[in-house]
Amino acid sequence: MSGFKATEYKVRCISCNFEIDDSAYPLECPNCTEPGFLRADYAKKQLNPGDESLGLYRFADWLPVKHMLKGSGAPITYKSEGLAQKLGLNNLWITFNGWWPEKGAVMKTGTFKECEAFSVLGRMGDDFTDVLVVASAGNTARAFARVCSENNIPLLLVVPRDNIGTLWFDSPINDNVKLICPDSGSDYFDAIVLSQLASNVEGYSPEGGAKNIARRDGMATTMLSAATTMKEIPEFYFQAVGSGTGAIAAWEANLRLIEDGRFGNRKSKLMVSQNIPFLPIYDSWQKRSPELVDLKPEDARSWAEAIDAKVLSNRKPPYSLKGGLYDALVDTDGEVLKVDNTEATRAAKLFHELEGIDISPAAAVSVASLIHDVEDKKIAAHQSVMLNITGGGMERFKAEHKLYYLEPSMIFPKESHPSEVEKKLKGLF
Repeated sequence: MSGFKATEYKVRCISCNFEIDDSAYPLECPNCTEPGFLRADYAKKQLNPGDESLGLYRFADWLPVKHMLKGSGAPITYKSEGLAQKLGLNNLWITFNGWWPEKGAVMKTGTFKECEAFSVLGRMGDDFTDVLVVASAGNTARAFARVCSENNIPLLLVVPRDNIGTLWFDSPINDNVKLICPDSGSDYFDAIVLSQLASNVEGYSPEGGAKNIARRDGMATTMLSAATTMKEIPEFYFQAVGSGTGAIAAWEANLRLIEDGRFGNRKSKLMVSQNIPFLPIYDSWQKRSPELVDLKPEDARSWAEAIDAKVLSNRKPPYSLKGGLYDALVDTDGEVLKVDNTEATRAAKLFHELEGIDISPAAAVSVASLIHDVEDKKIAAHQSVMLNITGGGMERFKAEHKLYYLEPSMIFPKESHPSEVEKKLKGLF
């Protein structure tokens, strides 16, 4: 978009406070031996959202972006009536990410992963000439594919073969986007391993996942949407998690909002939830240990297959590193909850009936967790609650549009040799 001025910010290591040149899109500190996140330190300490017509970029004050891409949508927050009345909550706010045009929600892939994509790709300048490599269980891939296709940005997606049914679009994806897959029976972690091998090939670069400041700050717009609509920082923040990156991002946004000074000084209690039986974050937090429980690959693949919310099946979430999910939970006195498939399905149906829109399985896990806590009287009627619906309106969108699917260019074994990956990718783009 013309007339946009790049956001002013510096990149700092939270472990040693070292300032890092952002021109090479760093993912980690070159000085530290203790793993930790980098963070963007924005020149503007008070957030002044732009016009809604700017989509996600209305929050550009706190996004590390050099330019705007076309087609973005921002999270929208509204005060619940139906679900709030059912649960007896007087101050329940829903932050909706997805397709619900009547509410102003216009994310065509139906998920808040679009917030990541538009922020990450907006950070990349003309000097970035490599093929960007993104691993995904499905939703992130759909978001990056759509944005890269529409903006002619070379992209290599790595998605488990069994998950490619999630790669649906309302128009054909252009040839600048390619898909490779670890074979059937693989899970998200297998896709991550294959993406790491691909990123080592000349001409390819990793997007970085949770370590990418733009990914986290893109996801953080959910908290920014809620706080600027509510005019305060919510007391509770509910979200289902696979990696926990969205919850980390909300916590980081919360800290910036406190520094802003106009939204109060509370820290939202992070209420994150997982889908039974895939519970590495839940099990680790029950021990109050900063160390992530170790999962056997065969168990992880089996559990990933068993859950309805496939996107919540991250074997190696950013839990232990400095500034990761463990630190966020400790700092906010947070909790980790668990929900089974039946409870999530029931919650999704209830949400559709009371609020009027379908939601994703992951979002349903979060709704079910909220219902649990209300039933257990952990939340008082007057307390302010932000419910992050990370995906919604997908079934409506699919019913209203002709769909196109992205087919893989290559299928790799679960365990591939680096030389074989390099050989096959050399001529792919």
